[in-house]
Amino acid sequence: MSLAPGEQLGPYRVIAMIGAGGMGEVYRAQDTRLNRDVAIKIAAERFSERFAREAQTVASLNHPNICHLYDVGPSYLVMELLEGPTLADRMRQGPIPLSEALEIARQIVDALDAAHEKGVVHRDLKPGNIVLKADGTVKVLDFGLAKTGVASMLAPTESPTFTGSATEAGVILGTAAYMSPEQAKGRPVDRRADIWAFGVVLYEMVTGQRLFEGESTTEVLAGVLKEEPNWNLVPHPVKRLLRKCLQRDPQQRLRHIGDAMLLVDADAPPTVPVVPAIGKRSWLWPAVAAVLLLTTAGLAYSYVRLGSVPPPENLARFEITAPQNPTAFSLSPDGRRLVYFQGVPGSQTSQLWVRPIDSLEAHPVPGTDGANFSFWSPDSRYVAFASQGKLKKVDISGGPAQTICDLAGPFPQCFQIRPAAQCFRVSKRPL
Repeated sequence: MSLAPGEQLGPYRVIAMIGAGGMGEVYRAQDTRLNRDVAIKIAAERFSERFAREAQTVASLNHPNICHLYDVGPSYLVMELLEGPTLADRMRQGPIPLSEALEIARQIVDALDAAHEKGVVHRDLKPGNIVLKADGTVKVLDFGLAKTGVASMLAPTESPTFTGSATEAGVILGTAAYMSPEQAKGRPVDRRADIWAFGVVLYEMVTGQRLFEGESTTEVLAGVLKEEPNWNLVPHPVKRLLRKCLQRDPQQRLRHIGDAMLLVDADAPPTVPVVPAIGKRSWLWPAVAAVLLLTTAGLAYSYVRLGSVPPPENLARFEITAPQNPTAFSLSPDGRRLVYFQGVPGSQTSQLWVRPIDSLEAHPVPGTDGANFSFWSPDSRYVAFASQGKLKKVDISGGPAQTICDLAGPFPQCFQIRPAAQCFRVSKRPL
């Protein structure tokens, strides 16, 4: 039934409609007894099996990150009125900064963990069911699809987003893009379905891109069942967490949502391991230290000559931790970055790593697998390297490796036995 502003529903006076969908209509109303605004959700029928289950589920969850249930009427629920945009609204603005995304994720984890402890599985977690309040609190709402025990046999028309065929295990419910693979197949689901959905939501928060898209529900579900995430878009601190959440095999997936943030804390960006004190290349990092010392001395001398020595409080101190088994290194012309090989150059395990001079952390350069020999562009923007018979370049700030030209022979040995022009099959383009 539809209500007009001013109508009374028990002690509640309707103010305006908030929204409507397959699960019923939602109104903003005033509780005339307590003089507070509430949200009223009206069911299509008087206490259907689905509606009764929703009331019991929501009532059992008392947590600061879960929408509170205040009252139950003959065919309606009275719930906490949440002011603020949904996570879906926030994500339309683009990728969410990692620190902000992790804070939102932490509160979602707390809400799901509390629900799972009571045996409640949400089964419809998505950005539209997550509200961001002005004070920073995250609220998970709409547990209307929650499963409190064995799968219930519901009519396909009760799905809020699309219809599906009933099976012995239950029916397909939820929003297609956030379904777990087992849920999309209509199989029994447990709390690991929420863990998959959480992974999809977090992926979209940090990348700004939908993980599974399509022009129809069928295409979206096909992506859920077959497509792999683009891991190159994922910030390193959450990559391990997302890999555990987005395992298609539930047996391989993260088992407890409460452990999610521990994976983030334990997965800081990779640091460069310490090189052994004795080894074939024990001379390398003392040489690096000497180069940096000379560079620093040269900069200091320039400042003295120009009469603009920076005050002591502006000086930066840093240290370089040597990587394990480095084979070559190169300092950028502007003196801000160091690039080196990790692994045997030219082998399948070889990869370029880059480290800012003013940072204690290094990270691998995507697309440089199998690299051999490298050098910087004059503007310190690109690193060129040889790989698979081609000379390539990669932008250090991000982006795929680009092929410059083919090589006629081994590189750099090619330059040692013939003129440089004969080392390339095509004209070398500038970096």
